[in-house]
Amino acid sequence: MIIVEEVQNEEQQKEFLQFPAELYQQDKNYIRPLDKDIEEVFDPGKNKFFKTGECKRFLFKNKNNTTVGKIAVFINDFYKQDQPTGGIGFFDCINDQETANFIFDYCKNWLQEKDIEAMDGPINFGERDKFWGLLIEGFSPPLFGMNYNFPYYKELFENYGFQLYFEQLCFSRPIFAEVSRVFKVMHEKHKRNPAISAQPMKKNNLKKFARDFTEVYNNAWAAHGEGKWLEEAKVLKMFNTMKPIINEHISWFVYENEKPIAMWMNIPDVNQWIKYLNGKFGCIEKLKLLWYKRFKKNDKMVGLVFGVIPEWQRKGIDGYMIWEGTQHLRKHTDFKVTELQWIGDFNPKMIKIAETLDTTVTRKLVTYRYLFDRNKTFERHPML
Repeated sequence: MIIVEEVQNEEQQKEFLQFPAELYQQDKNYIRPLDKDIEEVFDPGKNKFFKTGECKRFLFKNKNNTTVGKIAVFINDFYKQDQPTGGIGFFDCINDQETANFIFDYCKNWLQEKDIEAMDGPINFGERDKFWGLLIEGFSPPLFGMNYNFPYYKELFENYGFQLYFEQLCFSRPIFAEVSRVFKVMHEKHKRNPAISAQPMKKNNLKKFARDFTEVYNNAWAAHGEGKWLEEAKVLKMFNTMKPIINEHISWFVYENEKPIAMWMNIPDVNQWIKYLNGKFGCIEKLKLLWYKRFKKNDKMVGLVFGVIPEWQRKGIDGYMIWEGTQHLRKHTDFKVTELQWIGDFNPKMIKIAETLDTTVTRKLVTYRYLFDRNKTFERHPML
């Protein structure tokens, strides 16, 4: 017998956050996310998707009143698909297929009552940049905002009938690995051009870099149907939020005279400090974070965005930027590895860029889909 509890009070919220910590307590790779980051997803005052969607989360307990699983189920009107599709996320479960099936069935029934025809998971009730996908390869400590799970979760999903909708590939390379000769040749070529210059991002001029970032991003990606248009004000707000963790040696912009033509954005892997906080972020934990940030070496940086405006693509300006930035950060930082945030297998252009940077796939996640009509033809995520 399994008892279902909707998370509605403080005690249930605490159990929703605590259950994974207990489940993974013997797993040395697990890093507990900050409680506040999880709770903000379920706060209508902080998550804009509540304006056009609905989200519930549930605890599942056995006859002894012990939690054996948890999940969130939601509908997001902005999540446009061929058929009405809901989502499930924040799934954790003991290694028991019957328990997992009960949880998935419960979500399926909840969604069907709202005329939904499929469910994707594990995904987030929000943007794809956090808590999205199921880890199936590369069971190492996760990056900040990245899902981590036991290997047996793959069987729980696939045995139920979930099918692979798209793969999420994470690419990585050692900072001191040999850089492509082509990059160095292109660096020498563009270095001789007095109109070309490279600048690292500086905290004291975030307004300028927010403007430059927006210009490059919208020209390189959004204008070609591979991303949404960004507004400068929102980018500046994002940069100001990131300011405490910005490292001024690892994000670079390239200019033709004063015009921004390329960017390479990186941040430290914040999880290397967050892992000491046990999910909390009160006054004491904030002081701890400052201490760890100052005295604990962080050896991994995370690649967020890489872009070149169309008129400078295929001219080697990426090689110029990579080698210019790499030489600098090798001298001025302790980073040993860089890992790119996941790239969907439906985005061959970005995958090609990652491969050009001499990276290898070191982590793989999956977004699954389950069609309620089992006779309907299943289709993978469309290619960009």
